[in-house]
Amino acid sequence: MKFSNLDKVGGTLGFALLLSLLALPFVSLQPNRIMPGQGLGLLEAAGLHTLIPLLMMLVLTNLLSLFKTAIRIRLVLIFLTLMTLMYTVGASGTQLLSDASPLARVSLNGGFWLAVFWLALLLTDAAIKLALPPLPRLALVAVIVTGVMALLASGHWNDLSLLREYRNQTDFWHQAVRHLQLSLGSIIPAVLVGIPLGVRCHRSARLKAMVFPVLNVLQTIPSLAMFGLLMIPLSLLATGYPLLAELGIRGIGAAPAVIALFFYSLLPIVSNTALGFDKIDARVREAATGMGMNARQRLWQVEFPLATPVILTGLRVVVTMNIGLVAVAALVGGGGFGTYIFQGLGQTATDLVILGAVPTLVLAFLFAIVIDTLIALQKGGKA
Repeated sequence: MKFSNLDKVGGTLGFALLLSLLALPFVSLQPNRIMPGQGLGLLEAAGLHTLIPLLMMLVLTNLLSLFKTAIRIRLVLIFLTLMTLMYTVGASGTQLLSDASPLARVSLNGGFWLAVFWLALLLTDAAIKLALPPLPRLALVAVIVTGVMALLASGHWNDLSLLREYRNQTDFWHQAVRHLQLSLGSIIPAVLVGIPLGVRCHRSARLKAMVFPVLNVLQTIPSLAMFGLLMIPLSLLATGYPLLAELGIRGIGAAPAVIALFFYSLLPIVSNTALGFDKIDARVREAATGMGMNARQRLWQVEFPLATPVILTGLRVVVTMNIGLVAVAALVGGGGFGTYIFQGLGQTATDLVILGAVPTLVLAFLFAIVIDTLIALQKGGKA
């Protein structure tokens, strides 16, 4: 065996995966919804017949992760290991509750979450080694998400506390839509204002010197402070102009959330737009002018397409940032997944907190992947 064929990254991640599953609690058996439970390791949580498929997949995945060859097979095995892990934790929940009281709960513990994290890193590492083009990379993410959603829809996780919390929240999908509305509702006006402003800042050093300090100050204001500052003028407007209150512009609710997120979105969009135009080679502009293009034609046909990847990079930052900040907006009545996070904290219900936090993370990740794909395609990545 040649040491040059050993994959240090894959081997390290595979070892961390095994260590997380074997050394940390896999699930917790709780007497009820809010009381702390007893942590159970992987070997305690499920019977041997349930664990055999998972153990086999872990052995195969770790063996292949040690070497730099057969990356495609490794990618398939990692995906199957993830699905087997999720199947196993669902089966362990059913087994543990078979002899427990009706109020008992089975919660996911650190061993499971860390295992998912290491598997995600192994998937990413394999995709990088394969140098997957943008569209196949996006297709891989779609396959993984579809597989996970299909397993959840099958009811195999219904005995786990996380799914019980989901069934108790009849407005989950309404809050999901609300989360997207607040995130995108602030980004669209920020794009419409930020991109033209960024172009103007590129062309005028004086305007740039005035605009950027203001945007930097807005970016440094903590989100809760921003929401609080906006509540007072919005409340006064709603009191003085009842029509605005009927339109939803009040001191609490969506209005302060959207306005605050709009302010936070401006700096990345304006700065990346200006940077994208600054990076365009002057000779390209001269060539476009020499071909007879006027300023408007040069802007739309030459400059803007060349600056688009940098602009999209700023948009990626804004989207992921806003999806996270919308969770905080629940404190001012904005709604979204943050509602569950703060309700769970108030009720000391960990799984309710996770019900709000995990979809927020997944949404940010999926939007980031989609925008990364657009950036790669814009730069000329071949699918």
